Amino acid sequence: MARIVLLSDTHIPKSGNPLPRDFLEAASDADLIIHAGDLVEMAVLEELRELAPVKAVAGNMDQPEVKAVLPQQLTVEVEGRRIGIIHGWGPPIGVERRVLSRFSGMDVIVFGHTHKALVEERKGTLLVNPGSPNDRRFSDRLSYAVMDIENDEIKPWIVWLE
Repeated sequence: MARIVLLSDTHIPKSGNPLPRDFLEAASDADLIIHAGDLVEMAVLEELRELAPVKAVAGNMDQPEVKAVLPQQLTVEVEGRRIGIIHGWGPPIGVERRVLSRFSGMDVIVFGHTHKALVEERKGTLLVNPGSPNDRRFSDRLSYAVMDIENDEIKPWIVWLE
């Protein structure tokens, strides 16, 4: 079994607050952390790497030093399942369609950009947007996601923060 903790749109230190303690505790028990972009500064990636292995992509608001290190999109395999990671772009309406168009043959696509949590299946692919654990712009609630992959089953859920 693999436990993956997912987050996006942290915007630290530009507009996001420090990562919440509840998120940090969950991430420290993860087999993998996935960040779907808009870290803004490399310090976020370094903080996450102290907790667990990290896979991350660059987002539209990331500083040049982040964009120089992280890809725009990434595919990883966990427990035999293919996971596509991308930030997302453009207006919130239609972002799911746009991120789906960038990948083929994925079991899961993790994306961000909208700050709004989502778990939804489309065209046989599970879409997961973890929302943001620390930046309320564009959303009423803070969140991150957890995804367990076990015995060929993928179980994602949203964790709502206060």
